[in-house]
Amino acid sequence: MKIKEIIVVEGKDDTAKIKSAVDADTIETNGSAIDQVVLEQIKHAQQKRGVIIFTDPDYPGERIRHIVDQNVPACKHAFLPKDQARSKQDKGIGIEHASVSDIRTALASVYELVDAAQGEITKQDLVDFGLIGGMNSANLRGRLGVELRIGKTNGKQLLRRLNMFHVTSNQLEETMKKIMQEERDEK
Repeated sequence: MKIKEIIVVEGKDDTAKIKSAVDADTIETNGSAIDQVVLEQIKHAQQKRGVIIFTDPDYPGERIRHIVDQNVPACKHAFLPKDQARSKQDKGIGIEHASVSDIRTALASVYELVDAAQGEITKQDLVDFGLIGGMNSANLRGRLGVELRIGKTNGKQLLRRLNMFHVTSNQLEETMKKIMQEERDEK
């Protein structure tokens, strides 16, 4: 699988893991202390080939994702759930710990962010599905984030992220049906 876009990762271990999974070029941010030189490099990459941000599913990774996204418009985003990025000895979380298969799946599910105002999902949809305001809302949001590969969100972030990733009402409904069925099967 050859990736046209340049993938933004946190470090050299992530680059090595990505290259073992797919044929791609990367830019390393060298952690969350991302500087203006790296941001300029990412801007140039975005103009030439496009960019996919693929950072670790933890606070520093989300911080890097936010910084790059704020400074370089129209980046695409790939996400890995924490359980797929956890080291075997449970000593850390990172792209470098993921399986080749999980990395390929995450990159095949790339999203391009757009203005959330264009989305069709409403706050009422989230209430109706129990994704906000309910006893089990956090758990449902977590499961939805994994299923749709949009990352972990709180209640406020969910509506914005669903619409930014162009998740349709039908996709949300089908995914929630699947999650609810899994919840019933677990009981």
